[in-house]
Amino acid sequence: MLSVFFGVLIGLALGLTGGGGSIFAVPLLIYGLGLPAPEAVAVSLGAVALTAAFGAVEAGWRGLIELRAGLIFAVAGVVSAPLGVQLGDRVSDTLIVSLFAAVMVVVAARMFVSARRAGDDTRVVRARPAANAHNDPGTVCHYSRDGRLRLNAPCSAALVATGLVVGVMSGFFGVGGGFLIVPALMLITEMGIHRAVSTSLLVITLVGLSGLASAVFAGRDMDWALTALFILGGLIGMAGGRSLSRYLAGPALQFIFALAMIAIAVFMLVKTFL
Repeated sequence: MLSVFFGVLIGLALGLTGGGGSIFAVPLLIYGLGLPAPEAVAVSLGAVALTAAFGAVEAGWRGLIELRAGLIFAVAGVVSAPLGVQLGDRVSDTLIVSLFAAVMVVVAARMFVSARRAGDDTRVVRARPAANAHNDPGTVCHYSRDGRLRLNAPCSAALVATGLVVGVMSGFFGVGGGFLIVPALMLITEMGIHRAVSTSLLVITLVGLSGLASAVFAGRDMDWALTALFILGGLIGMAGGRSLSRYLAGPALQFIFALAMIAIAVFMLVKTFL
C-alpha cells in the first residue's frame, strides 16, 4: 500500500507539473522503500513513463500537445537515453544523488525567476498563445498569428540538441526528464507552462520507455510487482493532477514546481551526507 501511496504522489505531481513525478520517484524509492539507486532508477523510468502516457492521452484529447515539436524532442532523447544509462552504471550512487540535487536547484532557480517576471496575461490559463501575441526575441521557436508553432531549421536544431542532452540526463538520473523538458520547451519556444507540461508528458513517455529498455537490457534488477503498484497509484494521481491543472495559472504552477524541486534536493543532500 505504501508503494501505491507513493505512486499517487508521483502521478499527482507529474500531472500538475509535467516533471514533478520524476523528481519525487527516485527519492521515494531510495529513501521511502529502501531500494538501491540503480534499481530505483530502473523502476522510476518504467513507472513514470507509463504514468505519463496516461496523461499524454488526456492532454492530446484536449489539444494541448505540440505534437511535432514533442516528437522531434522525444526522438533525440530516445537516441541518447541509453548513453545516460551506461554512464550511470559507471559512477557511485552518491555522485548520482549529488548531481541530481544540483541540477534540481539550478532548474528551480530559473523557474522562480521566470514566474516572478511573468506578466498579468500569463495568469490566465490558455490552450494557445493569444492571436496578437508578439514574438519574444529571446526564443528560437515562434508562433505564427494563427497559433501554430513555426518549426524552421534553427527551431528544429534547438529541439534536437536539447532533446539529446535531456535524453542522456534522463537515462543517467532515472527520470523521465520532465523537470528539464518543461523549462527547456519554455526557453526554446513561446509555449506557456500548460502547453509545455502537456508536451512534456509525450516526451517523458517515449524517453522513459527507451531508458527502461536500456536498463533492463543492461541487466539491472527490477521489482515488477512494486513497479506495477507504483503505476497503479501513479494513474490515480495523474487523473487528479490533470484535473487540478485546469484551474491553476502558469506562474502558480511554476512556483509549485520550483518549491518541490528545492525541497527534494535539500532532503536528498541531507540524507546523503549527514
